[in-house]
This record gives sequence, C-alpha cells and structure tokens, in this order.
Amino acid sequence: MHDLVIRGGTVVDGTGAKRFSADIAVDGGLITKVGPDVGPGKQEIDARGKIVAPGWVDVHTHYDGQATWDQEMAPSSWHGVTTVVMGNCGVGFAPAKPDKHDWLIGLMEGVEDIPGTALAEGMTWNWETFPEYLDELERMPRTVDVGTHVPHGAVRAYVMDERGARDDEPTEHEIARMSRIVEEGLRAGALGFSTSRTILHKSVDGELVPGTSATKEELIGIGRAMGRVGYGVFEMASDMKRDWDEFGWMGELSRETGLPVTFAALQSIAKEMPLDEQIAAMRAANAKGANIVAQIALRGNGIIMAWQGTVHPFRFRPAWNEIANLPWSEQLQKLKDPAFKQRMISEDNVFPQSDLIGLMMVVACGWSVQYEMAPDFNYEPTQNDTILARAKAAGATPEAYAYDLLMKDDGKGFIYFPVLNYQDGNLNFLEALQQADDTVNSLSDGGAHCGTICDAASPTFMLQHWVRDRKGGRISLEHAVKRQCRDTALLYGLGDRGVIAPGYLADINVIDLDALKLGKPWLAFDLPAGGKRLLQKADGYVCTIKSGEVTFRNGEYLHAHPGRLIRGPQRAPVTLAAE
Repeated sequence: MHDLVIRGGTVVDGTGAKRFSADIAVDGGLITKVGPDVGPGKQEIDARGKIVAPGWVDVHTHYDGQATWDQEMAPSSWHGVTTVVMGNCGVGFAPAKPDKHDWLIGLMEGVEDIPGTALAEGMTWNWETFPEYLDELERMPRTVDVGTHVPHGAVRAYVMDERGARDDEPTEHEIARMSRIVEEGLRAGALGFSTSRTILHKSVDGELVPGTSATKEELIGIGRAMGRVGYGVFEMASDMKRDWDEFGWMGELSRETGLPVTFAALQSIAKEMPLDEQIAAMRAANAKGANIVAQIALRGNGIIMAWQGTVHPFRFRPAWNEIANLPWSEQLQKLKDPAFKQRMISEDNVFPQSDLIGLMMVVACGWSVQYEMAPDFNYEPTQNDTILARAKAAGATPEAYAYDLLMKDDGKGFIYFPVLNYQDGNLNFLEALQQADDTVNSLSDGGAHCGTICDAASPTFMLQHWVRDRKGGRISLEHAVKRQCRDTALLYGLGDRGVIAPGYLADINVIDLDALKLGKPWLAFDLPAGGKRLLQKADGYVCTIKSGEVTFRNGEYLHAHPGRLIRGPQRAPVTLAAE
C-alpha cells in the first residue's frame, strides 16, 4: 500500500499542460504514481471535484527571523505555500558580529516593518557566520521548506563595520572580503545574494540600507563570487535611476557569470523609470545575451491602514500624536469622543522633514486613491469606490468619512491604499506581464510589513481573482499554477518540486476552486513580545501536503513539520519506472 493516495482529483500538474483526472500515489515523501488507478493507500484523500496542484513556491519572503523560532510559518503556509525563499532586498541576520545584533534588527524593522521587539525576543543568535546561520535554520523542522540569500547589508556591516553601515565606498580589499563571504555562503547552501538600492528601504533610525549606492565594481565583484560557485540568483530592489544604468551592470554581470539577475519590477513613485520602461530595458539587455528576470506582484501592492497599524491617514495630525503612545484602550476611548474627532479631522497635517514627503502627503491626503476595505473587497476598485467619491455621495468630508471607516468594528476598520502597481485603476499591464516568459510571480513579502501589508496571500489571490473572478480578461488555471510552482522553482534551481509527476517532491495542494475566498485581514498581536502583524486566511484549501505529510486540512494547522532547509540547487528527479 502507498503511504498516501489522493483520489480522483483534477490534476493541474504545474507544467502548463492541460488539466486531467488522475489518482496520485505518494511514498517516502515523493510522488510515485500518477494515473487512473494507482492502488490503495494507508491514507487517502478524496479529491473528486477538486483541483490538485503542486505546492506554491514563493521566492520573495522575509521570514529570516521568524524561521528561527516558528514552525508554522504563517501566513504563507495558510495559503498553500510549501517552499519559501528568504533574505531578499539585502536584509537579513547573517553574517552577524555580536555587537551588530541590535543594528541588524533595526535594519530589518525599518526596511520590512517587522517589530524589532519581536525579533529581539524571538531570535537566539546561535550563529555568527552565514554557514552557522544555515546550521541554525536546519535544526528546526517546519511546515515549509526554506531557502535563503546572503544579504548585502549584513555582509557590508560585517566587513566594513560603521563604514559599511553608513554606505561608504569599500576598498578593493573589502570587496574581495565580501566576495569571499558570499562565496562561502553559497557553498554552504545559500540560493543567491540580495541587495537593495531604493530610498524606501531605511533602518528604523532612518539610515539607508548598506549598499544602496554601491558602485558597479562592488556589485559585479560580489557577483563574480557567485560565478565561481556556478549557481545562485542575484536579487535586487532598486529605484531604477537612469544614470545608475542598472540594466547595464545587471546585463554585464549576467553575461559574465551565466547566472540570472532578478529585480523587483514595480510601478512606484520612488522609481525614476516607469514599469513599462523597466521591462523594455530588461528585454533590450536580454536580447544581447543577458538573463535578467523581472519579479512582478500579483496586485496593486497596498498599505492597509488602521488605527493600530503602522500608518493611517491621521498619522501626522497633532491630535493623533497626543495619544499615539497610549495603550489601545485609552486611544479608543479618545477616538470615540465626538469633540476629539472634530478636532482631529479639522487640523492640518504636520509633516516631518523627509525625502519621502510625497508619500506622506498621499497617505494623509490622498482620498482619491484610498478605499474602504470591506470583507468582500475588490482589489481592482474604481474611482467610484474611492473615499473621495463615497464621501461626496454621502454628503461628508473625506476626513470625516475616513475617520468613520477606521472606527468600524470598534475601531478595527481598514482603509486600503495601493501604493505600487495600481495606476489609473488599470492592472491590465500586470496581466500581460504574467503571460510573459521573462517575468516571475513574486513580491509577496511574506513575513514582512507586518503593520501595513498582507500580500502573503498572493497565491490565493492569483487563483481567486486572475483565474476565476476577474472581469475583462482572465488567466488560465494551468498557466497560473505553472507561474507560482514550476517557474519560481526553476529560477532558483529547485528542479525537484513544482510539478506533479513521479519522482518529484510530494508538495501538493487540494483546492476547492469554487469555494476559494480570501478572508478579511485582521491585526494579531501574536509575535514574540506581543508584536503585531496583519494576517489573512482563506477558505477553499481542502488540504496542503508537504513532502507527503498533510500540514493543513480545511485551514486547520495539523502540527506536522516535514519542511527542511534547502541547501543549494536541487536536481530534477529521474522519472521513476512504472511498477
């Protein structure tokens, strides 16, 4: 008897091939048979009328700290994800000198909005070098497999101390030392190297991420270390300033090493190059022999604003700042006071000195690009759905209308502000990019932006919105599954997963597509030291299976932990001979 049989489901195998009906047999954590009748199993799952797909492979997450203490790996694991890649955007926790622990926590808190108190409480710091960090990750089994990059910020601080933290230019000797650390990290099992070159990424003290202004010589010098190893992905976030010639050095690095370079492709007020120009420049470089891959988001990346979140439209009002440091119960009491409300909505904003003043102003006054986030929220809202339009229809000011939205559910209401990728209410360009071969679905930021974003639900959104519900054009189920299984896995050399076929890892989702539905986000305070995070669950996942073990059934966490650390690329299986 097989260890597990998934019986009678509609298989979408991850290759993009047409769906088919079949049983799936699993033995020893691997898929061993796919066919009309594979025989009995010790455990069987009835998948009749359901979609059976590979587990999702999410290549842009920030679980670097959480993965050292948390076996559940929520919220990504709640949404069918069975593999995550961490250490993106140049931030992480290794290598780490003992006197840099607090600094690295502050860097992660500022860039990725992960509570520093939670990181300080949760991490043991049983490592200094990057190989030692991998050893620490390997000690704890989880619901998902984890892989990681070597982060530029940590490497710079380790080699250059304060000069590295200040983003000073390194000497040739320091570039050589950083290169050796990156090479050592890859040989120990890292999947790549990451860096950040955007002013949106700052430490909790307001300092730019180390490497933001790194020269071509530093970036290519480090990239050559990857070339010496012979594998790895060079990942980058950037403001795409034209005079930086990002696609010039990315193309040069890719051609010299033969390795992929991938970047966060976003429509953003912080980026000098519009998204369509970024894609055109990438394709021009690839036409000359480069291998540059655009990471694209699945929806308008939006800040979810709430009184208890990281930001909300009244964040810069004097009245709010009078109560900002009070316990929530006292804040709520003040917010319910009609006189306090009237004072707050009537005040002018007081903005701090910052190079992000434009973003702050849109957060505080952008009523034409902000929306009420109701339980059945449509992530492609129209201008008629804006706070400005709804306030006008209700005969109220936008300030009063927004205040009342935030006060819903006893002060737990949400406002959605799509900062990135949402231009003129039209996401058709994103749909076109999802059909392209030189892009990859990414940028969920799982585990990060705990008080502002919950895009770890992106794989669920892909199926619910783009495949099933979207008006004016849809993506096929077969293509959508391939995008977040096989395509993401192959970018990182993970040839052993992302496909339902004999010999592959038994990482599988059984999904009731008709019932699939994202739930309303909520703020939880369940991180170490009571740290907050936005969470979002979904209906419709009948079960998620990792390496042959059921980890979630109908949304219930089963406390099974078959997930392991991924060390380096994984070979594609040799197809098992039919028995």
